[in-house]
Amino acid sequence: MKLKTLEAMMGSIDEFVSPKVCYEQYSTSVHISSRMLFTIDHTFGDLRDKCVADLGSGSGRLTIGSALMGAHYVLAIDCDWDAVRQMADNFEDFEDDITSRIDSICADVTDQEFWTPFHKRFDTCLLNPPFGTKRNKGIDMIFLKRALDLSTNSVYSLHKTSTREHILRKADEWSVEAEVLARLSFDLPKVYKFHKHSSVDIEVDFYRFQHKTSK
Repeated sequence: MKLKTLEAMMGSIDEFVSPKVCYEQYSTSVHISSRMLFTIDHTFGDLRDKCVADLGSGSGRLTIGSALMGAHYVLAIDCDWDAVRQMADNFEDFEDDITSRIDSICADVTDQEFWTPFHKRFDTCLLNPPFGTKRNKGIDMIFLKRALDLSTNSVYSLHKTSTREHILRKADEWSVEAEVLARLSFDLPKVYKFHKHSSVDIEVDFYRFQHKTSK
């Protein structure tokens, strides 16, 4: 699938209707998410015919986009029932041959005991985790570690550029290879009352993590 086609098809996927600050819910733009998925598949071959998990799936952009790129199976994981229901509504815009390869689950990524049976069950994990800078400090690293536990090969994630040194240090501690694929300007619109500006640009790194034994 061409990038322009993927971006056009993903354009019908609605964002959060009522984002919740407690979950730091911000949607990944169609422009960024489509290019992420295109790179993951065309550069690394980590989507087509793969078993994929999307941690913190929200309204389903990366989930549905992965299926559009040919993933064999995608599990969407989010702890917010409203987000899971909204993703189900977004399914209605796509054919059964896409949505039949997707399951969704409302579950807490931080629950270690719940996820233990799922360890190493997925080829590829995707996540745009809460950054945890104003609340839930460290939640981004919990998401990343869970994704690494679930995957047999690679994890793709977004993290604030200002945390790069910390991210790379933790990857080394976990014996994981980390590569910054791109530095992005993440446009966060004003969605919460405490936001002072109509939008703000956040510098974000797009990472590929790979288990060293999976080469």
